[in-house]
Amino acid sequence: MGVFRYTLLGARKVFVRMLSSGVGGGDALVDTVDPTRSLCKLIISCRKASALEHELDHSGFRITPDVAERVLERLDNAGMLAYRFFEWARRQKRGGCAHTVRSYHTVVASLAKIRQYQLMWDVVAVMRREGVVNVETFGIIMRKYARAQKVDEAVYTFNVMEKYGVIPNLAAFNSLLGALCKSKNVRKAQEIFDKMNSQFSPDAKTYSILLEGWGKAPNLPKMREVYTEMLDAGCEPDIVTYGIMVDSLCKTGRVEEAVHVVRDMISRGCQPTTFIYSVLVHTYGVEMRIEDAVATFLDMEKDGVVPDIVVYNALVTAFCKAKKFENAFRVLNDMEGHGITPNSRTWNIILNHLISIGRDNEAYKVFRRMIKCCQPDSDTYTIIIKMFCDNDKIEMALKVWKYMKLKQFLPTMHTFSVMINGLCDKGEVSQACVLLEDMIEKGIRPPGSTFDVREV
Repeated sequence: MGVFRYTLLGARKVFVRMLSSGVGGGDALVDTVDPTRSLCKLIISCRKASALEHELDHSGFRITPDVAERVLERLDNAGMLAYRFFEWARRQKRGGCAHTVRSYHTVVASLAKIRQYQLMWDVVAVMRREGVVNVETFGIIMRKYARAQKVDEAVYTFNVMEKYGVIPNLAAFNSLLGALCKSKNVRKAQEIFDKMNSQFSPDAKTYSILLEGWGKAPNLPKMREVYTEMLDAGCEPDIVTYGIMVDSLCKTGRVEEAVHVVRDMISRGCQPTTFIYSVLVHTYGVEMRIEDAVATFLDMEKDGVVPDIVVYNALVTAFCKAKKFENAFRVLNDMEGHGITPNSRTWNIILNHLISIGRDNEAYKVFRRMIKCCQPDSDTYTIIIKMFCDNDKIEMALKVWKYMKLKQFLPTMHTFSVMINGLCDKGEVSQACVLLEDMIEKGIRPPGSTFDVREV
């Protein structure tokens, strides 16, 4: 046990040196040009979360509300680190940092993400004392509770608003219904709507939320019933309503009916949005109807609708699905010709499809091309690290991991888990333990699978 502990501590030191490479003492971390970046580097590389306050006290940083806001946004995947920094900034001398409402909301969401609900409500209590708590605050909490399948807690949050001095309005009611529908609790949302809609005046957004919920269930008869109720109530469908109807129909394989809806909305003088066109292009791509996908894209341009990144990504997906990668890259060139820069989603689509058919070498080449013109997101890093781990190329996975750290990108739970599991499969238990410890210290909750006992 002593030898294992010694190895773990040694690996920990190496890992910390890796994170801190090129960085000197505390004063060297202070960057007057970009204090946000330097602060994040200090916080992420702190060996112990409990020692973070001491590190910050001796860093020489002067915290302003806008700097604190940017730091918290970059630490949104590290709940406890974000909270500790938030509290440290708030307790500074000379009155501390007067956090912005956005900073408060970022911390509330970060704590809810790791299910630190008591601390979350403590922050809300501070917001109440500061007079900055609002409807959006409770909307965030309701969404987080619903996502965690804590339906009763989400409803409680709506009911407790008045105790915090916030009067529930239609926006709050819509937030509750939306939170429940997005978490696949549309029946509960419908039940609450039926009981409480008389207290408010439901608008197109209210009905659209329910339509989307039933569409995703999927329960098209109930969706049509709600749509009829909407019309009977004298509430005219808007572009969002039509978009939801088209999306729901396409996802249930009723693309021809969706096209009929589009024609109907056009006849009513309602111009389809790029989202609606992207849904049609994507659906045709999934059904391997490439000619229809391209024709729809061209029809959109003929109708004077300027394509955006979402439509382009749908077209890229269609070509990748058909293994026409050359065409997909031509779409990327067309995007750039129209002043639209491919985003991480664009590249991730190509990476996922290449890896799915075993073209890993090409995927890595695409990744290397990507990082020259686009900032990878957490999905990108997870995709590439998993690809190398699955192919027993742990040294390449670690190379990508190190690159991610050098770019000051904080790994998510999924990225950590993929790297830890890959190390365990390779028998690198000490390094896996180092990452697991680092993960926990950053306040990221590991999934149960990360704690599986593995034979080495």
